[in-house]
Amino acid sequence: MHELSIARNILELVDATCHEQGYSGVETVRVNVGKASGIMTDALVFAFNCAKDETLSVNATLEIHEIPVGGRCRECNSDFISQETIVLNCPRCGGAAFEITTGHELEIFELEVDG
Repeated sequence: MHELSIARNILELVDATCHEQGYSGVETVRVNVGKASGIMTDALVFAFNCAKDETLSVNATLEIHEIPVGGRCRECNSDFISQETIVLNCPRCGGAAFEITTGHELEIFELEVDG
């Protein structure tokens, strides 16, 4: 379960940021997770809750915003968004020559902190 190591890394980054900025605790950690990242979001929340003891996020909740898979087709030049985790063809023309532009993200984008 690589979600546990991801959760630990998130918690380490949050702690480091809070120490740098002088915050005493965290209420909410918001992350973007791409649908094609291979991360199971339920497992990530579970791992976060298991690993947050003895961190500044001990009372925090993890909010996950799923980023859909997006791409640009090289055949019809259209941009597309898909709710699927795997995209094999352009949804517009059916072409297989496309570039994935979103959906692999994993980023902390917001913290709600205590003073």
